[in-house]
Amino acid sequence: MTKTIVGLFDDIEESREVVRELIDAGIDRDEISFVANNANNEPVSYEGGDDTSGTATGAGFGAIIGGIGGLLVGLGSFAIPGVGPVVGVGWLVATFMGAGIGAIAGGLLGALVYAGVPEEDAQYYSEGVRRGGTLIAVRTNESNAGRIADIMGSHGAVDINKRGTDYRANGYTGYDPNAQPMTAAEVIEERHKYRSNAESEIVMPPFSGHRL
Repeated sequence: MTKTIVGLFDDIEESREVVRELIDAGIDRDEISFVANNANNEPVSYEGGDDTSGTATGAGFGAIIGGIGGLLVGLGSFAIPGVGPVVGVGWLVATFMGAGIGAIAGGLLGALVYAGVPEEDAQYYSEGVRRGGTLIAVRTNESNAGRIADIMGSHGAVDINKRGTDYRANGYTGYDPNAQPMTAAEVIEERHKYRSNAESEIVMPPFSGHRL
C-alpha cells in the first residue's frame, strides 16, 4: 500500500537536510514534494544538477532554496489562496496546480486531502506554510515509510496535533481561502516562536485517490 508521509518544518535549513537525506537513502526524487513559504517573494535561480553544488542568487533563504533546486529540479514560484507566496516542486504541487486531473479545490489543502491526509491535519499543514513553515511530502511504499518518518523526525518535524492545538488557542478557526498572506516580518516572528520547540510526529495516512 502506498503511503503519503508529510512533515512540516520551522527551520528551512533543516528541510533542505531532509531532502538531501531522503535522496541519499534511495528515495526517488519524483516522489518527494517540497513547498516553502516565500513571504519576501524572492526570485530563485540556481545552477547545478543532481547534488547541492548549485549556487543561488543572494544568500539566506535564496541560497537554501537554490540548494534544494540542485536536488529537486523544477522549483517554481507561485501564490496559493489562503497561504500566500511559496516556492515548490514535486507531485503535490502538480496536484494543486491541476496537472492531469483538473484543478483541486482548496489549493494545498485540497491536494493534501487528495493524497490521503486527514482534512483537519491538512488544514494545520496549510496554515503552517502560511505562517512561514516548509512542508515536505513523500509518496512511498510500506517498507520505506518508517525510514522516511525517522529522517523527518530527526530534523525536527512538527508535531502537527500540538501545533494545531496552539493555533486554535490563539484564534485560528480553520482554513480560509481568503486569508491574507503574512508579511515577511510576521513570518520571521512565527519562525522564531516555534523553531526551538518543534516536536516530531509524522502523519502517515494511506494514499487515496489516483496516482499521478
